[in-house]
Amino acid sequence: MTPGCLERMFVYFPTRGLDARPSDAGFDYRDLSLTAEDGVRLHGWLIRHPSPLCTFVAFHGNAGNIGHRLPWIELMNRVPAQVVLIDYRGYGKSGGRPSEKGLYRDAAAAYRWCVENVPPAPKGIVVIGESIGGAVAIDLAARVPVAGLVVQSTFTSAWDMAKTMMPVGLLQPLAGVRFASYDKLAAIRCPILIIHGDRDEIVPFRMGEKLYQAARGEKYFYRVDGAGHNDLLWAAADEYTVRLRQFIDRLP
Repeated sequence: MTPGCLERMFVYFPTRGLDARPSDAGFDYRDLSLTAEDGVRLHGWLIRHPSPLCTFVAFHGNAGNIGHRLPWIELMNRVPAQVVLIDYRGYGKSGGRPSEKGLYRDAAAAYRWCVENVPPAPKGIVVIGESIGGAVAIDLAARVPVAGLVVQSTFTSAWDMAKTMMPVGLLQPLAGVRFASYDKLAAIRCPILIIHGDRDEIVPFRMGEKLYQAARGEKYFYRVDGAGHNDLLWAAADEYTVRLRQFIDRLP
């Protein structure tokens, strides 16, 4: 079995198709069709707001697709903000197959589309990612100018994460998968908000703390008491939007 097959088997858990659309929750939205630099066609959504404070370019976790992120969209939209959210290659209605390099290309395509097509908001573009999407957001923020970065329930690196899940001897075939978020944070100069549940059963809370320690410049840490990995939004409830708004208000 090739390293690429192993990466797709152990790292990504996509769901094809879409079970829900933003209109189901009453959002004003637009379907997006993007093309990554290697020609892969991507699908996404622009969630509009009549008077946005910022634009979130959002990246979801390694399971499901954007159709499962309506509660997250709602909390971001309340900031108030407009939201650009895409499915990675191999997820939802996007073409291709997922890989680390592919996800980075997908993020770059989403950012480029946002810059070229979305009317600027007063506080600019803020990149936000949950779980593996946080690693994608960190990589993007290290390469392009953004007003802010929000990282939620994210690990320090793929290697650190793998060591918490399986014996070391089984990790060698996945050694090429890096998602080296801890190392990349040193290159990021925009304000950073790191969010992590203190009962995260998948990505240990200590990894969120390590990312915070590695961040340079203006940074904030939001500890969500009693939150695990998949119930953070419900544990945080309205406080989630309050903390996002506080962070956005501090941006230049």
